[in-house]
Amino acid sequence: MANPIVLVPARLGSTRLPNKPLADIHGVPMIVHVWRRAMEAGVGPVVICADAPEIVAAVEKAGGRAVLTRPDHASGSDRIYEAITEIDPQGRHDIIVNVQGDLPTIEAAAVRSALAPLGEETVDIATLAAVIVREEERTNPNVVKVVSTEIGDRRQRALYFTRATAPWGDGPLYHHIGLYAYRRTALERFVKLPPSPLELREKLEQLRALEDGMRIDVEIVETVPLGVDTLEDLERARQVLA
Repeated sequence: MANPIVLVPARLGSTRLPNKPLADIHGVPMIVHVWRRAMEAGVGPVVICADAPEIVAAVEKAGGRAVLTRPDHASGSDRIYEAITEIDPQGRHDIIVNVQGDLPTIEAAAVRSALAPLGEETVDIATLAAVIVREEERTNPNVVKVVSTEIGDRRQRALYFTRATAPWGDGPLYHHIGLYAYRRTALERFVKLPPSPLELREKLEQLRALEDGMRIDVEIVETVPLGVDTLEDLERARQVLA
């Protein structure tokens, strides 16, 4: 892990919350809050990967760095891959941390935690999860669960990701947090793969990596950051950041 970089994909075309990255939270666009949290993590430079000039302008006005990418990418992974090939064609950054652009309450410690599993050379991708504590989330298909096996203190190896209630039986369930740290070689391999059958069935992009034999390790953290997808989520974020 010689030289990580944090990339934040952001697009205006959200169907449930139009212009989401520019949503106002106490006078500051949401994407700027995300940029600040990522900067606080101190793991490396932070670049916003935007699909529109308005996002670039908002980030640069706040003193951040942003790059304009194609508007037609199918996923954030594709967007950050375009960005890294543009801003670092020499390959100096060997670890890419992908922080979602709709996580204005993400803790800096969580961003740092995502790097920890990559200390083991056989890990291709690292991600985060937290124990589900709210009973209704156990059966909510919008709460993605990671089925994993414990391999160390607060460290697990992902076996599967699902919207179902899994695994069966007594014991904790884990809420997957969509923040990833990729080895650069793994990100390139991932985006060049076609969508996999289980990915299409569950609508979970990370299954493409597992189906291709890539290793994903999971760092367990204490809390799930608030993802902003609706006006109600936005109001909650305003309350949290008040």
